Amino acid sequence: MSQEFLHLLVAIVAEVIGTAAFKASEGFTRPLPVAIVVIAYGISLYLFSLVVKAISLGIAYAIWAGLGIVLVVLAGALVYRQMPDLPALAGIVLIIMGVVVISLYSNTVTF
Repeated sequence: MSQEFLHLLVAIVAEVIGTAAFKASEGFTRPLPVAIVVIAYGISLYLFSLVVKAISLGIAYAIWAGLGIVLVVLAGALVYRQMPDLPALAGIVLIIMGVVVISLYSNTVTF
């Protein structure tokens, strides 16, 4: 696994943690969740800035956004019991398929 790919995965996980903490912050009124949001997004953006030095911006962002969406939906289901319906699940499967196609077959990805 390349360093760029590892940075991208950690950036995605940090972004998902930050996004999940948004709900817990209750409109930025609870200090601990707000701190988690700020720290997680700081880590995520820093690592993503390293990733785009070596990987095409559009491809890196497509992977970040796609996996981020999937993981945020999963976090919402597990942490907040926000269960997606069948059309949402179908869309998520398509997103996963898109990330897999990009990661495996695009010549612009150099992991």
